Amino acid sequence: MADELVRVYVPATVPMLARLREQGLAVDEAHAVTPELREWYAEGDEEELEYVAFTRAAQDALLLLRADPAAPRRRVVVSADLPASSVGRVDGELGSSVVRLAGPVPVATVAAIHVDGAEAIDDVAASAEVIAEARAGDPDAQFTVDGAEDHELEWYDATELDLLLREVS
Repeated sequence: MADELVRVYVPATVPMLARLREQGLAVDEAHAVTPELREWYAEGDEEELEYVAFTRAAQDALLLLRADPAAPRRRVVVSADLPASSVGRVDGELGSSVVRLAGPVPVATVAAIHVDGAEAIDDVAASAEVIAEARAGDPDAQFTVDGAEDHELEWYDATELDLLLREVS
């Protein structure tokens, strides 16, 4: 019997995308629709739950940008379909969408790549500076992060990776 696939949302940066084809995305955690998330959002349909997991991955991309000041100031989320056996549960609290990944995310599993457009760069840069403070409850920092979240990430097919890298690098 074939392993069931799980859609995961992987936070990333443009430099991580540049290594995707050769090395995959070497990350330990991603976001997905988990039992904890389903229980927390009992009224949400599958699309709404996926949007929550996607949005949380975009927030985590801000943390990656904070850690890599040289990276272009664009949030990146990679949607990938991984075998369920390579996606582990994290003993998460109610509402958690975090999953543990067994290894790098291969380019062949990528369903889509989502990246901020040029108009979001200033808001994303400001948000990357204060994301840790926002997560700690600082309302001013959260206001700044909300400014980045007002921007929808642009959608690219996995086959457009090289084009995307030329556009955003």
